[in-house]
Amino acid sequence: MVLVNLGPKENRGEFAGSLPEHRRAVAASLVRGVCVLERCGTFEDLAPMWWEFFHFQLLETLRDPDDSSIFGAIFQYKHFPQYRSQNVPRYIIAFRGTLIRRRTCTSDIKLDIRVLLHRLCVSSRYQVAIQAVENMVAKHGHSNMWLAGHSLGSAIALQVGKDMARKENFLETYLFNPPFPITPIERVRSQRLKDSLRYARSFITARLATAVKRSELLDRDDQYDANFVKLSSWIPHLFVNPGDPLCSEYIGYFEHREKMVAMGAAPIERVASQNSLVSLVSWAIGKLIEPTHLIPSAYLAINRSSSDQGTFKQAHCINQWWKAKQDLEFKLYQLS
Repeated sequence: MVLVNLGPKENRGEFAGSLPEHRRAVAASLVRGVCVLERCGTFEDLAPMWWEFFHFQLLETLRDPDDSSIFGAIFQYKHFPQYRSQNVPRYIIAFRGTLIRRRTCTSDIKLDIRVLLHRLCVSSRYQVAIQAVENMVAKHGHSNMWLAGHSLGSAIALQVGKDMARKENFLETYLFNPPFPITPIERVRSQRLKDSLRYARSFITARLATAVKRSELLDRDDQYDANFVKLSSWIPHLFVNPGDPLCSEYIGYFEHREKMVAMGAAPIERVASQNSLVSLVSWAIGKLIEPTHLIPSAYLAINRSSSDQGTFKQAHCINQWWKAKQDLEFKLYQLS
């Protein structure tokens, strides 16, 4: 077997923790390593190159109880004691994305559907992930631990990060092409039409939320809002490509929130930005389901490189995120 893409050649070697591009490349490479580990289980010499070039070692693999596939892994930086003052992680817990293979296809697609329905947190895979992270934090603390994931794996990492943040364990988190399960308005070419659609969606969502959250649920509503606001101090790194319809709406989600505040509609957007139609339906039948993808704060990185936007495969692949020379646009969004 030949591994065609050998990875981030420009960034191989020592891990310069102070450089954002190195942090991005290392996180993406370890996520890719998990994918290769599952794909090429009988060719174990192929997988380690993805973490050993950055002086990480594999501590543990995380397996899905339903199909026994490897969906995540825990890595340790070998030289952490010598370089701990240089902003490097001691541990990185990485999660792969969807794999269309005989062993993984059924379970992965079921989980993709759970992401759409905001039901990821009740899956057995998520329970394995959160338990592993909780155990690591209990043993080693959270200050030198990262989470990383791509696609489906980023949805898992995002939910884990949110749950840990509510316990005031703020894990540095790198999410590549995180799914935003809603109609990708960002793909509309007309900016005026995009703005109009988002304004309409915000007002409709806010009105529905007000109508659905009946008086007997007000206490739960207040708690729900408090939980969302509490997450504002946790700022994950989101890496999105405008050519990827699965994640591109994060661009509009944060930009639109700023526009609503500027036009004096902050109270409306405050409600709309933490609710989805699926979550509102759950409220209507008396169940509280949290939209996994909605977050108050993020470091958003947008890949503007034209070479990575030709096809869906190019726009969605993990490969784009370890390249040293990328046209990336960065912005911090934080709920105040």
